[in-house]
Order: sequence, then structure tokens, then C-alpha cells
Amino acid sequence: MKRARLPIAAALLGASAFAATAQDLTIALQSDPDTLDPDPNRSFVGRIVLAALCDKLVDISPELDIVPQLATDWTWSDDESAITFQLREDVTFHDGTPFDAEAVKWNIERSQNLDVSQRKTEIETIASVEVVGPHEVRFDLTSPDAALLAQLTDRAGMMISPSAAKDAGEDFGLAPVCSGPFTFENRVAQDRIELARYDDYWNADEIHFDSVTYLPIPDTTVRLANLLAGDVDIIERLAATDLEQARQDPQVNVELITSLGYQGLTFNLANGPQGDEPWGSDKRLRQALNLSIDREALNQVVFDGAFAGAIQPFDPSSPWFDEATPVPERDIEAARALLAEAGYPDGITLEAQVPNSTEAQQVMQVVQAMASEAGIRIELVSKEFATILADQARGAFTASQIGWSGRIDPDGNLATFLNSEGGLNDSGFGTEEVDALLAQARETSDREERKALYDQVQAIANDELPIVYLYHRAWVYALDDAIEGFVPYPDGIIRLEGIRRTE
Repeated sequence: MKRARLPIAAALLGASAFAATAQDLTIALQSDPDTLDPDPNRSFVGRIVLAALCDKLVDISPELDIVPQLATDWTWSDDESAITFQLREDVTFHDGTPFDAEAVKWNIERSQNLDVSQRKTEIETIASVEVVGPHEVRFDLTSPDAALLAQLTDRAGMMISPSAAKDAGEDFGLAPVCSGPFTFENRVAQDRIELARYDDYWNADEIHFDSVTYLPIPDTTVRLANLLAGDVDIIERLAATDLEQARQDPQVNVELITSLGYQGLTFNLANGPQGDEPWGSDKRLRQALNLSIDREALNQVVFDGAFAGAIQPFDPSSPWFDEATPVPERDIEAARALLAEAGYPDGITLEAQVPNSTEAQQVMQVVQAMASEAGIRIELVSKEFATILADQARGAFTASQIGWSGRIDPDGNLATFLNSEGGLNDSGFGTEEVDALLAQARETSDREERKALYDQVQAIANDELPIVYLYHRAWVYALDDAIEGFVPYPDGIIRLEGIRRTE
């Protein structure tokens, strides 16, 4: 039973108040997504919305196995230089265009060639796409790529309507046309995104809502208040400090799962003129900041101990975690010595942009206080998350508090940020050695060999520090108790199949 709405919730949500019915689902997001075009899309919340719009060739299970979606089966050649996919034959895009092998070929080539595509490095080993039959397609590779299937479980594997994309051009992300369970209806920036059920969806029996609305609500307190008032059905990234309150409410269910990713500070090392500033040109400054941070204290103060400190993109439970690089002890004297060695015995100022969400603000305020004890004066500039992404892409930043939701293959947590041509390498970091190590790691399927190579990459990255890792989070969701069938995934993406409301 939906609870009566409280006046305070309507005031907090303002013009975004949305009355859900039994056939409508409302999800509160931490921020407003950037473009809804899978190729240039960069945001985590964008991935959540795109999951409802755009099916992929393959997906993951909650246990991180790769499972069929638009592809029903796949086989590797003996030398792993090619992979052939069998495709579903009962799929159409939202504009009625058939989904087939030609559509897959067009999509992969768009991802590789579109100027603004962020997917290029994710599928760079695909040399050509061959249409073998109407619903059979082969990817010929430049070299074996152990990470490729994992890349196709995300935006690189999302299929969009070729005809709609050709007609829309650069504006495709304003009204995307894909083949997922919901079609795009309307978007009001910073207010809502509205989707409608696609009746011809190939897996329609698993979809139990006529519509889904996403509401960006950066303030964690406001998100929870609107859930408690019955104005939303699901909120993502419930604040750890609100976890106990939510658990004690009999009309709220809490779901959580360990994330594959991390949160940290990305520095501009060589992405335009701002990379020439002291923080980008002298690694000793970044090393000093790294040593000034007490990650366990940060975890306790902001998250009530629910998360874990980070010094690398893999959490300690991951098989890819490098035990030779543990979370460092805080060392203020060593931090001050590094500043003095770099020529700043009286300290230095760092401007860092930070998302306007409650959690990010709290994290950086704690980091700000810690760094000040070493002589590092951090000036925080609060921005809407999509603005931060845009500024990073064009190099208009010195440091940026940002994270990564993580990928099931380690390449997805490293190469896109540390490869010199990485699609999300906003720091501009890159060395021939790191590029070569990452390429070697893709070419072998031997886990021990890959881990040894990734450990070498991390050793270099932990010295240069294009990213200062801060913590590993858990994905925490709060749901109205009438919502059933929700399954949390380690990648943090909300999948709508199987979710229903009971009255």
C-alpha cells in the first residue's frame, strides 16, 4: 500500500512531485544524466537510464557471469582472433526497424568512428565486423582480447536504431531510439526523464510497468524523504548514515551489494593548459596529498564505517587486488617534506571541483580538513555532475572528485583511464610502458599473467597518481515495501526486468 504523501516531501521535491500509480515506477537518482546516447555517454546515472532504453549484445548476472541478451550465443575461433555471435530474431528497435547483423555492424562502426564516442578504446581490437548471415555476425580482431566480452556488457554493446541515429545526427541523445523494454518519452533537464513501456519488446513478459520516471535529486536527505512519503519507489545510493533509519522503517526495504568500482580525485596532468600547473606537472604534490589522507577516518566520519578505503581501483576482496600496494598510513610529516622538496615549504592551494551531491560534499570537506594539516589548502568548487564531466573532457579542471562504477574485467577499471588514448583518460596521463602492459594483458586469457601485468600498471600509477583513490563503496538502495523482484547488481545498474508492485 502506498503511503499518504507528506507535505514536507512535496516541498522538498518541488515541481518534480510525481504521483505514481500501480502501473508506474518512479526512481530517484543522485544526479541528472548527461547525454542519453550510449557512445558519448559518460555518467553512471546515464547508464541506469540507458539500461531501460537500450539492450546490449550481452549482459551480466548478479554473480558476474556473462549472459545472453541480444546475442543468444557466441563462439571464439581457435586462435581467439575472432568471435561470432548468434543474434535474436524477434527483436525490433522502437521505431520498428529490425534488429539484425547489419544493425550490429553499423553500431560497432559508429562506436569506433563517431568523433565524440567514448567507446573507441573499449572496442579498439575489433578490426572489422563481418555479416555472416541475417542474424549472425563475426568480429575479426587485431589481436586476442580477453576483455572484449566484458566491454560489450555495457555501453559498447548497446544497440541503437541505425535509421533513427542517421536522421538525428548529433542530436540522437536528445530522443534515443533503441530496442530495450522502454521507449523515450520526455526529458526536462534537472527535473525528470520519462519512459514508456515498449509493447513489442522481446522479453515483455518480464516488464510489469507501463512507464518509468527518473528524478534527479542530489540531496540524499531529500531522496530518502520522498521515498518515506511515497513519492518515489526506489532510491539509488542511499547515504550510509541513513542506512539504519531506513532499515528500521517497516515500509522500506534496503538492498545492498559491494561495488566493482571506486571513488577518488582525478588530476589534470596533460589535458590542455591547466595540466601545466604545479599539481599536474609535479607528482610530489599529488603524493603529498595522498599521504595527508586518513582513509579509515574518512570512512568512519562520512560513511559510519560502511565502506572501505582505497588505494587502487580494486577492493581487497577482488582477485585483482594488488596486496603489494596496501592502503597507506597517514603521514603528515612525509607529506610536508614532499611539499618542501617540491618548493612549497609554506604550503600550496589546490582547486578541486566536486559534485553538488551530499555525499561528495561531505567527502571533500573531510579531505579538505585533513590536507590542511599538511599545508594543502583545498578550495572546493561545487558543480552539477554533468558539468564536471564536460569540464573534465575539455581539460577545464585541476582536480576533480569523481568515481567509477567498475567493470567485471580489470581492463575496464584501468585501460580507459590510464591508456594514453583511453576514452575517459581526462587526466591526460600516458606512457609507452603502461600502454604496452595494458595491451599485453588484453592479449592473454591466463589470469596469473594478466594480474602480474596489471600489478605493474598499478605500481606506475601509484607513483604518478593521476588518480588519488579514496574509497570503495557499496551500492545501497532503499525501496518502498510494495516493490518486489528487485535484484542488486555489483555494477550498480538498476535492471527493470522482474520488478513489480504488489498492492
